[in-house]
Amino acid sequence: MNWTDTRAPTLDEIEQLASRAFIDLPDDFRRLTGDVMFMVQDFPSEDVIDEMQLETAFDILGLFSGPTLADREGASASHEPTMIFLYRRPILDFWAESGEPLGHIVRHVLIHEIGHHFGLSDEDMEQIEEGE
Repeated sequence: MNWTDTRAPTLDEIEQLASRAFIDLPDDFRRLTGDVMFMVQDFPSEDVIDEMQLETAFDILGLFSGPTLADREGASASHEPTMIFLYRRPILDFWAESGEPLGHIVRHVLIHEIGHHFGLSDEDMEQIEEGE
């Protein structure tokens, strides 16, 4: 590969990668989120860093923000949007260190953010990942 003209993916390119990866996830798993928006930022906000008690902004690759299934389906259905934040610079740093394909990493982040939010076990998430 000629790396001379290669550049790191932009925020928009990471968002497009996430959208494609999300579409390829199993239907039942995707339905957990309802309508979802992807928000790609270089780093998490200071509020997220403080709330999650992170040592550095590189300690988190993504974050799920939105109602739970009970909140969405209950009588007081939440109008809070469902969003998955992807943090570009920590993802790229992980990509550089791991040697894994970038698409695989983004897919992994999506699966784990959705899975943790909805209480899936690590085994459940591993099964979803193995279904590549």
